[in-house]
Amino acid sequence: MGSLPPPLDLPSPPPKYPLHERISETTLLSLFKAQQGHLNYFFQNLDLSIALSFTETLLNSRGTIFFSGVGKSGFVANKISQTLVSLGICSAFLSPLDALHGDIGALSSTDILVLFSKSGSTEELLRLIPCARAKGVYLISVTSVPENVLANACDMNVHLPLERELCPFDMAPVTSTAIQMVFGDTVAIALMGARNLTKEQYAANHPAGRIGKSLIFKVRDIMKKQAELPVCKEGDLIMDQLVELTSKGCGCLLVIDEEYHLLGTFTDGDLRRTLKASGEAIFKLTVCEMCNRKPRTIGPDAMAVEAMQKMESPPSPVQFLPVVDHQNILIGIVTLHGLVSAGL
Repeated sequence: MGSLPPPLDLPSPPPKYPLHERISETTLLSLFKAQQGHLNYFFQNLDLSIALSFTETLLNSRGTIFFSGVGKSGFVANKISQTLVSLGICSAFLSPLDALHGDIGALSSTDILVLFSKSGSTEELLRLIPCARAKGVYLISVTSVPENVLANACDMNVHLPLERELCPFDMAPVTSTAIQMVFGDTVAIALMGARNLTKEQYAANHPAGRIGKSLIFKVRDIMKKQAELPVCKEGDLIMDQLVELTSKGCGCLLVIDEEYHLLGTFTDGDLRRTLKASGEAIFKLTVCEMCNRKPRTIGPDAMAVEAMQKMESPPSPVQFLPVVDHQNILIGIVTLHGLVSAGL
């Protein structure tokens, strides 16, 4: 039998925690305060007349508002463009590299191109300028360094006052990008107000998110209907309706008359309380004798978010709401589980 091979010389595992010094609360607080000071410098020195001119130019645009930038400024430009799109404003991000390889074909003479650059000397943007100008585009630069090349090459320049970067070397773009984002998002909200965007219009642009669902979905869109309803008649014995009570996933029985008018509700909690209080007598009790005759209800055209608020309202929260029409005829049930599953 041969000898065993020597054991492999495996590297030692990394330490459980990085061997760095701890950051004190005092240090972190001083950084936040320093950043706050840099942002205050921006607010105190921003030329509002130029900011207003920029905002009105975007408001009166007859074409697409394109945004472009490189690196961190590019991320900010893309985000601001997406914010405008979510407000129903025709906007798009234009990569300066892709633009020079065919994407500039998207530009037309009715469009605006907004170029974000801290220094105003970004080579990729400078190469884009003559090509965009040849398409008749209106050019706007958003920069922070005074008297820069990009500003001189554009039709309008917005100067974002920058005291310095929070970075100890004054190099990492952590303050300049913050003021770019604050500026762009504030302008976006100004455009939102000027265009009189309604809550319903905003929701229509966010159908899959919680914002849109809370403003679009109605009770009728989420409620259980017909065969899904745990219904029983007022004269039915409680013990005869246990399968109906437990099989529909609602935790209740909806008590109705022959014309489907809602008479009351009987929950699994009511079952436990009745069993505890009545013992064997429960076998002779009807649902109608022990049901809640004044349950909370809601109409089918109410907003789904209103149903959730009604479930959570005092004196105690409930897990479901019967859905009735104006004649108190039962047409459905909406449950807390159904609302949560719908993303509300």
